[in-house]
Amino acid sequence: MNEDQFLQLVSVHQGIIHKVCRLYRDTPPDREDLFQEIVFQLWRSIDDFRGQSKISTFIYRIALNTAIATFRTDRKNVISYVDQVPEMSPQNEDGALADRKDRLMAAIKLLAEGDRAIIALVLDEYSYREIAEIIGITENNVCVRVSRIKDKIRTLLTSNHEN
Repeated sequence: MNEDQFLQLVSVHQGIIHKVCRLYRDTPPDREDLFQEIVFQLWRSIDDFRGQSKISTFIYRIALNTAIATFRTDRKNVISYVDQVPEMSPQNEDGALADRKDRLMAAIKLLAEGDRAIIALVLDEYSYREIAEIIGITENNVCVRVSRIKDKIRTLLTSNHEN
């Protein structure tokens, strides 16, 4: 894949990368650093993509693995490849919806790393089979974990809403 094709791929699927960055980093500079690291790891791995799954599944796998691996380390090696990280365009949404999304994102950030990855994929409407493939667990295990994660989120949202 040449550089132009790769940049087009990143442009089309940047929403996946941004979502993972928001889940695993709290500040805009840290999100930008993670975005760059994910793009770098994707560039290093893109030739390994064999088309046995959707490209978005492959990108999610790279993004999640990179986020989790760099989340566990304390290194600050930032590699700059582009002048500016593209921003997601804000969607026109009312204040109540935006507030609900913010509360959901805050609750998701309180989950364990693996649970965050699974619920992000659920929210992006991946099938349990696809989630199992990305995460590396059985489809049945995905089903059980999704149920438990939803219960945790309900509890977090209820306890945060009451406070």
